[in-house]
Amino acid sequence: MKRYLICLLLPIGLWWHSAAHAALNVLACEPEWGALVAELAGDKAHINVATTPRQDPHHIEARPSLIARARTADLLVCNGAELELGWLPLLQRESGNARIQTGQAGWFEAAHYVELIEKPATLDRSAGDVHAAGNPHVHGDPRNILPIAQALATRLGEIDPANATYYQQRLANFHSRWQAAIARWEQRAAPLRGMPVAVQHKNWSYLLHWLGMKAVIDLEPKSGVEPSAAYLAEVVQRLKQTPVRMVLRASYHSPRPAQWVAQHSGLPAVELPFTVGASEGAGDLFGLYDDIIERLLGALP
Repeated sequence: MKRYLICLLLPIGLWWHSAAHAALNVLACEPEWGALVAELAGDKAHINVATTPRQDPHHIEARPSLIARARTADLLVCNGAELELGWLPLLQRESGNARIQTGQAGWFEAAHYVELIEKPATLDRSAGDVHAAGNPHVHGDPRNILPIAQALATRLGEIDPANATYYQQRLANFHSRWQAAIARWEQRAAPLRGMPVAVQHKNWSYLLHWLGMKAVIDLEPKSGVEPSAAYLAEVVQRLKQTPVRMVLRASYHSPRPAQWVAQHSGLPAVELPFTVGASEGAGDLFGLYDDIIERLLGALP
């Protein structure tokens, strides 16, 4: 399987999969979208990634080095749905780059092309880290990647018409391989269907929905709020009445809450790579889901 190499420059992930004279400068907000651009653009794009695989994409500082890369970008590919709300508007404004402003051709929001889940009935910030549009972590379900890839290939062709046919050809190839991979993943993950789990944060909702798993207990008292020892003790007590099979956390989160609950409940704590590059096995988009499913299956008795 073809792999892409991630190199890190200062606080910025730099994705080198380009020819010496790439046609487009692309800045991706997260590694998964940088990986998708690489699948579709091949050597026609020079791709920088604003966040590293183990950074929380909610909380990034728009440093001068990152602003400098945004200044020269032809296309800005981000998750959207308020995931980057704390830093992306500043990055766009300070870059002075008219091409990547919201609503322009050089602005691409992946979440716009899929149906979001867990939309709040009311907006109440006292409930914690609540996203008005819904849960933003859409790439957890690999089926969401297909409509996003189609829209992204079209956008690449609009910005770079000379290579529009090339992007569509790569899209067709990716689409075929991705559909085959989804079928393989679903067959491999069949033993996980219906399984109740505890989650450290609501960033696995799309993944669990896809695999038919159920998050029945959250380790956070409110979304995005670090749990206290007293609250985790309450969680352990609740687990006696509401049994689960494992405790899940993303690779960019502190391991302490999940490990504490695991130690006091006898459950396995499973670290899942949240994006491309977050583990040795998650070297590209295909490897990301391969690794996630194998880690979930590996936690079964």
